[in-house]
Amino acid sequence: MTETLPPLADVDAAARERGLGMTGAELHGALCGWLAAGGEAGPGWLRQVAADDGLPLVESGSTLDRLAQASASELDDRSFGFELLLPGSEATLRERSGAVFEWCRGFLGGFGLGSGSAPPLSEESTEALADLARLAAASPQDDGDDEDEQALVEIEEFVRVAALLLHGDCVLAARHRQQFN
Repeated sequence: MTETLPPLADVDAAARERGLGMTGAELHGALCGWLAAGGEAGPGWLRQVAADDGLPLVESGSTLDRLAQASASELDDRSFGFELLLPGSEATLRERSGAVFEWCRGFLGGFGLGSGSAPPLSEESTEALADLARLAAASPQDDGDDEDEQALVEIEEFVRVAALLLHGDCVLAARHRQQFN
């Protein structure tokens, strides 16, 4: 990978500057959903993901461009280096769990915009999408113990793998089929 994800605080700031009304985690989720459905990481990605043609194009080298390029690279990485852009371990359980659920809401929106009404999903991807929808509807946990912390780690890993699975069905499988046509 040539690009790394920018810090969450920078993405939050870029989202606020553009008046997007979503957190950096939700924006990253929306971008990843868009990319997993076959969308492009070009300068117009933000317009597509936000469903707002009035937004300016993403400038090359900007925080949002780095976010898009790193996310696309991570999704395509065969070593499964894909990461969710979420608060670090220093954040509270409420902040971290809330960000995971926001990420899932964003992912569902971006995926829906990019995939249309009948994406080519395997049974596993269909189940993963339904599970992401359940997570998107969840509420953050106020406080918890070590078990809750471990559960959140497992949820984050599930979300990461679900995004890769959906990307595999919609993008990688389509590329593979094109090679043989």
